[in-house]
Amino acid sequence: MTIPDAEQPAFEGLEPRRRRKRTAVKRQRAEHQPIARVVLDVQAAHLGQTFDYLVQDKQDTQAVPGTLVRVRFGGRRVNGIIWERAERSETPDSSLRYLEQVLGGEILVPARLRDDITLIAQAYGGTRANIVRLAVPPRVARVEHEQRLAASFSGDAGARQTMCAQRADDLGERLIPDYENLRMLGETLSTGGKGAFVVDAMPGAGHWALLFAWMVLRALAAGRGVVAVMPSMRAVDDAVRQLGSLGLRLFGPRASQQGGYMGDIAVLGASMSPAERYRSYLAVACGQVRCVIGTRAAMYAPIDGNAMFVIVDDTAYQQADGMAPYANARGVLRLRAKAHDGVFVALGNARSPLSQWETDGGHVAESPVSGYSTSIQPLPAALKERSPWIRWLNREELTRLADPTIGSRVPHTAVAVLSRALKTGPVLLSIPQDGIAQTLSCAACHRQARCGKCTGPLEMVPGVSQPRCRWCAAAAVNWTCPHCHGDRMRVVRVGAAGTVQELRGLFRNIPMVVSSPHQPQGVIADIADAPMLVVATPGAEPRVRADDGGVGAYRAVAILDAWTSLYSPGIDARIDALDSWMRAIQWCAPRSTGGQAMLIGEADPLVAQSLMTWNARLLASKELEERAQTGLPPVFASACVWGSRPAVRTMLQGAGLLAGGDWALLDTQFGPMPAVLGPVPIPPPRTVDARELETMADRVKAVVRVPQSKRAELAERLHRESARHVASREPGELRFQLDPKDLI
Repeated sequence: MTIPDAEQPAFEGLEPRRRRKRTAVKRQRAEHQPIARVVLDVQAAHLGQTFDYLVQDKQDTQAVPGTLVRVRFGGRRVNGIIWERAERSETPDSSLRYLEQVLGGEILVPARLRDDITLIAQAYGGTRANIVRLAVPPRVARVEHEQRLAASFSGDAGARQTMCAQRADDLGERLIPDYENLRMLGETLSTGGKGAFVVDAMPGAGHWALLFAWMVLRALAAGRGVVAVMPSMRAVDDAVRQLGSLGLRLFGPRASQQGGYMGDIAVLGASMSPAERYRSYLAVACGQVRCVIGTRAAMYAPIDGNAMFVIVDDTAYQQADGMAPYANARGVLRLRAKAHDGVFVALGNARSPLSQWETDGGHVAESPVSGYSTSIQPLPAALKERSPWIRWLNREELTRLADPTIGSRVPHTAVAVLSRALKTGPVLLSIPQDGIAQTLSCAACHRQARCGKCTGPLEMVPGVSQPRCRWCAAAAVNWTCPHCHGDRMRVVRVGAAGTVQELRGLFRNIPMVVSSPHQPQGVIADIADAPMLVVATPGAEPRVRADDGGVGAYRAVAILDAWTSLYSPGIDARIDALDSWMRAIQWCAPRSTGGQAMLIGEADPLVAQSLMTWNARLLASKELEERAQTGLPPVFASACVWGSRPAVRTMLQGAGLLAGGDWALLDTQFGPMPAVLGPVPIPPPRTVDARELETMADRVKAVVRVPQSKRAELAERLHRESARHVASREPGELRFQLDPKDLI
């Protein structure tokens, strides 16, 4: 006799739900290449390899390399990119899982970009997942359907190339005679050749954008793609406006009733809306648009073929990524140009030491992100005609002019020049960035106090009696100034405040405009071509609207507080100062129409000379000479390692960079030097949580230096040690960055 199972009685409507028995779904493998090797969206350094998954037969046509998929990993669902398909896997069949879902079916990472991502990850010591999360924007499903309809419409590509060739020829007749070796760049672009070029642009309102537009037209006329990275969206707008005036269209909605999107130029930037950024990315990935312009986010644009890769103002701090593996846009574009057999162009006003180092074929060493480059600079006759009259109003010059207001922020000589210029149009006054910084200087000659061991900037540390170097942490005991041999230091606090109130007393009844990110009105886009006084911080200079709709020029430009450049602590302090001054003065009218520019205050004589002659090569060459003596980049490859003290020391020891290691000493022309500077204590990040503050109490940073020929191996060693640190779950923060913008 069988006894039935007892059941718990329940009120009506409250009975427990009876679960259905689900029958297991039978999945059939794809007939050909059933294995999908996927790069997962997992950022751990020790999980940088691909993971194998099975492909169902019904997913075979959609699951192609480069598509976005969703899979099971570690008990959760994660996204990934199919990197390749294979016939077999080394993983046992019992451990293989099927792909959960193929998202969209669009090829987001084409084959050439997958190869580039692998090279970039190796060059900067990261993983492919690190690069993919930065390269591929977040998916917006509705955009994919719209883009399929837009991609079905194709204009007359041949007619567009013919138009670009004609416009490029017209521009070339105006630009090529003014530059040395510019014709070589044009021939390289036209004939499908490869190479690298460093271009110094002449001053002039919008001249750099015109020069850039000629390069783009020449590349598009030859059937090449274009990837251009700008330091800011304002520079992107200037470039797009110039290209639009020459007949190229910005990618956007069609004006006709048929709908869809079309255009010649796609803009990629982190500030764009997710839908617009994803739409532009898809247009480039499917080949609908061949020219990409944007900020740092555009350096991973999925362009194929022997394209032209351009970076504008490679000295700007915006070109360095703030997320692991902290890649630099210049290095990424240089690497991609090599891999594509394309053309690399570094365009700007102030030449970086790295660009100057690359133009010297006698000592430049090949590395994944550098190599020989051809120098292009303006001819002296053309430069004299296009440049304004640039004067340096320091104490010596004002004494020679018998100016009674020596020592004032705006001396009488400058007031007179600006007053005359205000009679015909706007005047620009450039001031340092808002905020206050602190540094040490010699009490006698007022030069910045630097370390006698590594030439790094000195700083006062609370609770420590002796000043300390920010780079190598050496105490400045018995310090003496190498210029005047003084032995006393003083604290200098620099900043810009109250400029408008001060100027109102000098220029009465003159309209004033303040353009700065820290002001209530923010950055002013443009102003009318009328008498007014414009006060702006570097990078926030308003454009002048000309009467014909183009870009006008300021009648005069004055650089105030030049003395603050003497106390900037960064390794590129002089280069950055020259770059910001050149970017302001480039909007000044030429001397043929009465344009004048003034540098007011004490400054480094070499920086002032480079500005007055508009020859940044003078300063860049001197920087290279000094850095060769102290073993600093770009003569040597460098990396910054930071985190908890035990973790940093373990990484340096494992990489062979401390005493007893094969890379412990750096061979220079002045003898061996330690390969590591530091470690130096650093504060915790501003965004650190209060619960994490205790773990970051002993946080340090060290600077690593090796020969350029060993840069690739340095990236491999640092990545290996970082992956070991994460995989073994060792406590403490540990990060590193190759080719840092600054060593502090």
